[in-house]
Amino acid sequence: MTHFVELDNVTLRYGGEATGTVALRGATLRVGKGEFVAVVGPSGCGKSTLMKALAGLWPVNRGSVVVAGREVTRPVEIVGMAFQNATLLPWRTTIDNVMLPLEIVEPHRSQLRRKRAEYEAKARDLLKLVGLAGFEKKFPWELSGGMQQRASLCRALVHDPELLILDEPFGALDMFTREELWTVMQDLWMARTPTVILVTHDLREAVYLADRVHVMSARPGRMIHARDVPFPRRRALEDTYRPEFTAITQELREHISQARVAA
Repeated sequence: MTHFVELDNVTLRYGGEATGTVALRGATLRVGKGEFVAVVGPSGCGKSTLMKALAGLWPVNRGSVVVAGREVTRPVEIVGMAFQNATLLPWRTTIDNVMLPLEIVEPHRSQLRRKRAEYEAKARDLLKLVGLAGFEKKFPWELSGGMQQRASLCRALVHDPELLILDEPFGALDMFTREELWTVMQDLWMARTPTVILVTHDLREAVYLADRVHVMSARPGRMIHARDVPFPRRRALEDTYRPEFTAITQELREHISQARVAA
């Protein structure tokens, strides 16, 4: 079977060969097109490094990274990314922040002047989908943290990326806002079905959102366990308190605890 994302026996080291830090060693991951996968593990295990390797932001020392059938040797243009901090540009309005990738990523950059009205309509549709209709002309400082993160998700999706990388995008938010954005993210994925790889420390979040959850070892990181999530979509927040749901989160917790002990 051909996978959309293939990370094969990857080793990645920061710094020199002799004194550098080995962040990943023998890391292998397969993700099918349109899947939603979560990656969890102990703090410092290399989850964010894994995302950098997949996006082509940091070269690997050994092994290979393949996305959409092409080996990754430079930043991948078909990727959208969202991080723990929304990182909206303070001098741009919400809609201008959302449209930023269209000014950078080809072929949209070359078509922006001619298709501006079409692209702006797409940005407005995304903002409406996440509950930000009417906030298009607001600046980041006029939005709450949750609203900023919604705008960040729209920015990551506006250029229709085939691969969406989410690096703890809800980690800085309070529990109620975080859960609200889980439902927003689920709806966005169901509407557009990009391939999604989510890094998170929140096991409820991982099981609620993902088709499959991968557990990483302590640093140097590698995959030590994969757990399919059998629950049909659309999932409700109330489902996270069902015994069968909590059983999966406990199983994942035990694997992470074992990884910590092994370190």
